[in-house]
Amino acid sequence: MLAIIAGQGRLPGLIAGAQPAPPLICALAGFEPEGIAPDLVFRLETLGTLLQQLQARGVTEICLAGAVRRPPVDPAAIDAATRPLIPRLTAALSRGDDGALRAVVEIFEAAGFAMRAAQELRPDLLPEAGCLSSHEPNEEARADSARGAEIVAALSAADVGQGCVVLKRQALAIESAYGTDWMLASLTARPDTAGGVLVKMPKDGQDRRVDLPTIGVTTVEAAAQARLDGITIEAGWVLVLDRDAVRAACDRLGLFLWVREAAG
Repeated sequence: MLAIIAGQGRLPGLIAGAQPAPPLICALAGFEPEGIAPDLVFRLETLGTLLQQLQARGVTEICLAGAVRRPPVDPAAIDAATRPLIPRLTAALSRGDDGALRAVVEIFEAAGFAMRAAQELRPDLLPEAGCLSSHEPNEEARADSARGAEIVAALSAADVGQGCVVLKRQALAIESAYGTDWMLASLTARPDTAGGVLVKMPKDGQDRRVDLPTIGVTTVEAAAQARLDGITIEAGWVLVLDRDAVRAACDRLGLFLWVREAAG
């Protein structure tokens, strides 16, 4: 049996709806998914109890899907089943996103669960290389996209983010712990006029079973509000939610969406 450990957004529901048998939906309190009701809601302070509940229900596979931020931990709310996990959770919360998720994955695997990747369960969300929009990137945008890939790769060692915005080979913004939407919102007050490319791709060496970069219509709209020229994603490793709606939004707002072959 599959359980989806769900965060915010539509991805958990899209994965659940494509499964032959309904999965168990478990949501972190405060980060409930969109469009699907959780079967269980848990806190980080009760993770040990969640593991026991999953085992009791016959769950054998886990998929982590959806957006979460690091919740504050209330020491008084830690239950007995979770107390042995606290050293590992504390260490995880002090790391970058990939390091933290690796630690969480290790906790689930140590409890006997097999991890399933979102793209394994919904491979149709990964577009092939090419341009998904009517607008296509020009040579300048392609060069900026290559530069963006270099920047994300350089940031990988620090486990910082999965995206950046580049114009004329210069970084205008770098994704931080606050995510892509916050990064793009910061550019609405940019001192220049317009231009640039949002580049999204996984970090080098990250565990690609979890936290794969994802874009949707809201990403396109935020890129337009930041007055960008378009979006470049890495083929095979970035999920596109509601592809037809994303394409329509790009065409309506005059942005390109280029699925760039991964280097090497």
